[in-house]
Amino acid sequence: MEKRTIGTSDLKVAPFMFGGNVFGWTIDQATSFNLLDAFTDAGYNFIDTADVYSAWAHDGEGGQSETIIGNWLKQKGGRDKIILATKVGKPMGPDKKGLSAPYIKQAVEDSLKRLQTDYIDLYQSHDDDQDTSLEETLNAYAELIQEGKVRIIGASNYKADRLAEALAVSKQQGFPAYQTLQPEYNLYEREDYEKNLEPLCLERNIGVVTYFSLASGFLTGKYRSEADLNKSKRGGGIKKYLTPRGMNILKALDEAAKEYEVTPAAIALAWLIARPGIIAPIASATSVTQLQESLKAAEIKLSALTISALNDASAY
Repeated sequence: MEKRTIGTSDLKVAPFMFGGNVFGWTIDQATSFNLLDAFTDAGYNFIDTADVYSAWAHDGEGGQSETIIGNWLKQKGGRDKIILATKVGKPMGPDKKGLSAPYIKQAVEDSLKRLQTDYIDLYQSHDDDQDTSLEETLNAYAELIQEGKVRIIGASNYKADRLAEALAVSKQQGFPAYQTLQPEYNLYEREDYEKNLEPLCLERNIGVVTYFSLASGFLTGKYRSEADLNKSKRGGGIKKYLTPRGMNILKALDEAAKEYEVTPAAIALAWLIARPGIIAPIASATSVTQLQESLKAAEIKLSALTISALNDASAY
């Protein structure tokens, strides 16, 4: 399988990232293990989680996803075959948030303990913390890399100006630079990324891993009217996509799915995989069948004609 290099690092990943936000939230540990086995047995190696997953479902206490991944790694082995990404910065309780140096150092130890590993391959700032200087944050990461606890760093939810500023600070101070960006980007939500972030990422060789790659499930085609919104826990957030433009996107996905004999979700992910600068879209799954259908995205090569049709249908 084609492997893609993350930024200027020596880390290589298959072009699909498994989203671990569902572990310990919508699926239990046994199901999570089955999915992780199926994912890695199929030759994929890039797993995304965060310390805060899934605090929203556990009275504000996070760590469930990391704990399940750690238990799986202990049972499965083969840590060196996995590129494991987690994040720091979202609220984990009183005085447990942000990107100050003391908090990063506390949070990384907590994550390492839950993940049952000595190092994190990709450690990401989950949100831009404007109350902490970029110098303080990046220096803390530099120390973690020097200690061997982190291999490379990335940013999530950063605006283009702040990402550019962080890259400038790294260059001026000799700190490690962000190698990845994790933005919201999909066939429906295109404008902010393409206008502001994509040019910077392409120019600076920042590897992009997209979240909400399927627009919270809308691009699977599962939700086509308000009557469908009660189909899952995420349904409430789908209503905003039920627009004429949203319907045009689903129509184009349906046509391409029929042509390539895959699901609309696989086409939506394949469109992301084909976009310059993107290393891998992040997508989660709650069953092995669903995961296997999504993984077909990395096996198909969309024609220029299909990409053009999808671009036209989703034009903003």
